[in-house]
Amino acid sequence: MDAFDQLQRFTGYLRIAHHIPGRIRLKLEGDLDSDRLGAIGDARRFGRALDGIPGVHSIKLNILARSCTIEYDTTTIPAAAWPDLLSGVRSTAAETLLDILVTKHRELPGA
Repeated sequence: MDAFDQLQRFTGYLRIAHHIPGRIRLKLEGDLDSDRLGAIGDARRFGRALDGIPGVHSIKLNILARSCTIEYDTTTIPAAAWPDLLSGVRSTAAETLLDILVTKHRELPGA
């Protein structure tokens, strides 16, 4: 399983805790206690995957709270992209974010 497949698998455990255009807080759900180290690694990979993509200003991971806060530019990433992508809706907004993530993934070594 490559890094992008791992990222997609990981997003299935995320839910939106709070969202205003330009700032979203995601919470990690599910029973990952059996693979706690794997979940922490997935969370860190998720943060690195988003770090440096166009439109993302900052990412703050809080492993203990199982949350991630992302500040982003709504002119690059539409606000609807996050809920649509996480719920599997193939909207124009979700496709915009997915295209940015795929492009970033292709730039990573070993991708």
